[in-house]
Amino acid sequence: MAKINAFAIPRDDLNDKLGGGFPAGSLVVLEGGSGGGKSTISQRLSFGLNENDVSVTFVSTQMTTKGFINQMYSMDYPIAPFLLNGLLLYIPVIPLVQAAKSRFDFIERLMAAEELFEKNVIIIDTLSSLIKYSANTEKTLDLISFFKKLNGMGKVIILTIEPNQLTEDIASMFRSSCDVYITLKSKPLGSEVKRTIVVNKFTGAKGPVGQMIGFRIEPKVGLVVEIASVS
Repeated sequence: MAKINAFAIPRDDLNDKLGGGFPAGSLVVLEGGSGGGKSTISQRLSFGLNENDVSVTFVSTQMTTKGFINQMYSMDYPIAPFLLNGLLLYIPVIPLVQAAKSRFDFIERLMAAEELFEKNVIIIDTLSSLIKYSANTEKTLDLISFFKKLNGMGKVIILTIEPNQLTEDIASMFRSSCDVYITLKSKPLGSEVKRTIVVNKFTGAKGPVGQMIGFRIEPKVGLVVEIASVS
C-alpha cells in the first residue's frame, strides 16, 4: 500500500473529501481558468501537507516570497515555522517568466534543478505559464516522463494548469498521464461566485472521493468546503 500524503487541517474537510490524501507517487493535475482558485487550493494543500509533516517545494509563477507569505497569513495559514525549519521550500519564478530568453529553455532548466525535487511533494503553480513558450509534443513527453521518474521515487507532483495557455494536444497529454485529475469550475450566482472542485480521476485513493466539492475562499479563514454541494 502506497504511503498516503495527508493534508488534513481541523477547520475544513478537504482531505476527507479527497480520499484522505494523495498516494505517494501520484501525478496530480489541477486545471482551471484564470482566477479559478488554483493558487488558493495549492496554498491550502501546501499548508495542510506541512501540518502533517510532509515536506513541500512550492514553485510559483504568481507571487514573490513576501507576497506568498502575506497571502498565506491573510488566510490564516501560518507558514513561517515551515519555511524556517525547511519543511517548506518556496521558489518564486516571476523573473524567469518575464525574461524572454529563459522562456524557451525553461523545461530543460526545470528538469536540471535537482534541489527542487528533494521534498516529498512538489507543487508547480502555474506550470502552463512556465512552459507555454517552449512546450512542444517532444519536450512535453520528456517533462512528463521526468515527473513520472520522480513519481517512481515516491514523490507527489502537483501541477496547476490554465488550459488556454497550452494547445489542446499538450493539455490532454497532462490529463491522460496523471493519476489525479481535478478541474475547478466557477460560475456567478447572484452576487457571489459558485466554485466547485470536480474530481475527474483519482487513482489509489485510501478512502471515498467526492466527485463535486463546493468551496469558497474567505479572508482570515482560507478555503471553506461547502457542506451541501449543488451542481
